[in-house]
Amino acid sequence: MTGWTDHAFPGHEMNIVFARGLPPGALTERLRSRLREPLADGEARGWSWAVHDMLDDEAGDYGLVDYTGICRDGGEIAVFVTEPCSPKAHGPDFSYFRDGWLVLGFSFEDVGSRVGENPDHLSAELLAANLIGPGASCEEGESGGHDCFDHADDDEDRLVRTIADHFLLPSPPLSAEVVAE
Repeated sequence: MTGWTDHAFPGHEMNIVFARGLPPGALTERLRSRLREPLADGEARGWSWAVHDMLDDEAGDYGLVDYTGICRDGGEIAVFVTEPCSPKAHGPDFSYFRDGWLVLGFSFEDVGSRVGENPDHLSAELLAANLIGPGASCEEGESGGHDCFDHADDDEDRLVRTIADHFLLPSPPLSAEVVAE
């Protein structure tokens, strides 16, 4: 997941937020109102984007960010929580909001358990990429002698590519200098 930012924020557990229908300044302002100071932001391929720390240690805010109000009035946001708990090795998660409502959300650890108003929003794409459905599980791991963790990064990359392709998100790496693609 850190490939989106080319590993530019070592030591940060960060979220990456993409917004369509919301200019970059408005996105950063709304993130600041939730005590999340962007580490970098920009605009590319019709999406505003910002990278921010998952938590705000200085304010003692260790809760999840409420993104529902950020994309009201016809806007939409796609959020990647890149390292929700790196010390405990939890996988990233993804959420997609439209008009202030959670349309789709899931953990990378369990793509089959999706939530939101339309948990099947990406089902066709996930099925085509063998991320859900028949063929999604590692058959070698079931026979023993194989560590499925060996290809977990490849699975994660395929999942990110599937999401990015569906939403036409900007290509990594993101940097503050990106203005158009």
